[in-house]
Amino acid sequence: MQIGKGGRAVSAICDARADRIEVRGRDLTADLMGRIGFVDYFFLLLSGSEPDEKQRFFLDLLLVAIAEHGLVPTVQAARMTLAADPGSLQGAVAAGILGAGPVILGTSELCGRLLTEAAARVDAGGAPDAVALALVQEIRAAGGKAPGFGHPIHKPVDPRSVRILALADEQGVTGRHVEMARRIDRAVAEVWGKPLVMNVSMPIAAVLLDLDFPGAMIKAIPLLARTASLLAHLAEEQVNPIGFLMAGKAEAAIAYEREDTGHA
Repeated sequence: MQIGKGGRAVSAICDARADRIEVRGRDLTADLMGRIGFVDYFFLLLSGSEPDEKQRFFLDLLLVAIAEHGLVPTVQAARMTLAADPGSLQGAVAAGILGAGPVILGTSELCGRLLTEAAARVDAGGAPDAVALALVQEIRAAGGKAPGFGHPIHKPVDPRSVRILALADEQGVTGRHVEMARRIDRAVAEVWGKPLVMNVSMPIAAVLLDLDFPGAMIKAIPLLARTASLLAHLAEEQVNPIGFLMAGKAEAAIAYEREDTGHA
């Protein structure tokens, strides 16, 4: 019995035959291999078309920007998993990716939704500044956090955000979504009563949307980037194991406190 509504029984991504592999309508060996780089290939796989010069430049830039951020919990989980099972590289990568939620990986996906909603309200006749303020007020009234704002380390600015936005202006790709991100930045400062750091997640989403990247796949960028980072940490773990060291330090840092259950 089928659960849920299914689509057409077709896929437009790949067809593998005995003598030919076709990817998005292109011959893998005769056309793609040796002609395009992995960033182009990734864009092709996701969108069905090859990126233009600006799309290629910024996709590469954003992957570099978000790939590495030190011994964050996802990296620790991956390294401890490899320490416990040195033969399971794929399991260690999976352990890291499974923890790659918005707290550690960033809220680029949520930023994309916010910017898309803002664009829809502007298209419906709303003034851009008023739309930005209303959206932020709604988030604040609901007790939520503004996605793409705040960072535990980077203050008063996230240097990655500054660089991305500067390059967007310099390269002429700043569009409605980047401009809305800046409006939301001002609205957040007004509603919260103080400036909050625009972290890297907001410009990632804004630039991707301005470059017509599929909005539903914005999270794919930090996921792909952090996979590369996890593999680097796991390569280092193989030659300089610190997984058990981190686990031991964690155990030593947490004290046992007996609950009062009423039993002697």
